[in-house]
Amino acid sequence: MMLCQKLRELLETERPLVMPDAYDAVSARLIEMAGFRAIQCSGFSMALASRAVAEPKLTFGENLEITRRIVEAVRVPVMADGEDGFGGPERVFEAVAAFADAGAAGINIEDQLLGTPGLKAVVDSSLMVEKIRAAWEGAESRSAGSFVLNARTDALSVMPDRQVGLHEAICRGNEYLDAGADMVFVTGVRTIEEARELVLQVKGRVSVAAGLPDNISAMSIKDLRTCGVARVSLPTIAVLSAVEAVRHTLSILRESEDFTELARQGLLAGMDRVGGILGR
Repeated sequence: MMLCQKLRELLETERPLVMPDAYDAVSARLIEMAGFRAIQCSGFSMALASRAVAEPKLTFGENLEITRRIVEAVRVPVMADGEDGFGGPERVFEAVAAFADAGAAGINIEDQLLGTPGLKAVVDSSLMVEKIRAAWEGAESRSAGSFVLNARTDALSVMPDRQVGLHEAICRGNEYLDAGADMVFVTGVRTIEEARELVLQVKGRVSVAAGLPDNISAMSIKDLRTCGVARVSLPTIAVLSAVEAVRHTLSILRESEDFTELARQGLLAGMDRVGGILGR
């Protein structure tokens, strides 16, 4: 489990460790080639790319298989997107063991209540604590003691009052750290002030998602480094860039019925460039 230990080292030395989210093997290879030192899998992006839906609709088996392909495509540590653990604590144990077997160096487990209609909500924190403990047992069952467990809380995202949500996220974050999580991932952070408050009040590593529609103009990676965030994930950068590139390319081709503009803009990669991607 050398990659697990490598991921732990990066979390200590990079500050923040920037992890673009991959949705398939090619996107993972491109992230690695760009110089990023670790990769996060994104259930959102994988579902969007494989089923053209913007909600996590993948089964456990589908998620695991895509994650396995991503791990096999790169040499850097990969964190799986374990969503809500795909069930109760017993299922979390099995899921984490399977992701460890697939070569993942860590995993996100979230407290959002998935699969129910209506407003988004979070599960009781005591259930999330049980899942965190089960996740550790699953990793240890595969001798993956260095496996990185990132406990995600959606409390800030789901509560209508942001101050109440921020306070709840902090309380849950500290509870999850006490239960054995290595890091707390708070979704829905919109301002650098919220990120700073989390770093001050959470008694451990804080992870934040950036480059999203609701915070892309409010904070930079440099800002998050200054306030002490340990890890920055970029959940939609890769998949939305790919969608826009394909849309733009096909629009030009449909309107012009000619390849000149595509060539001028460099929108079609030559085989030498593709070969570079495939050959690392």
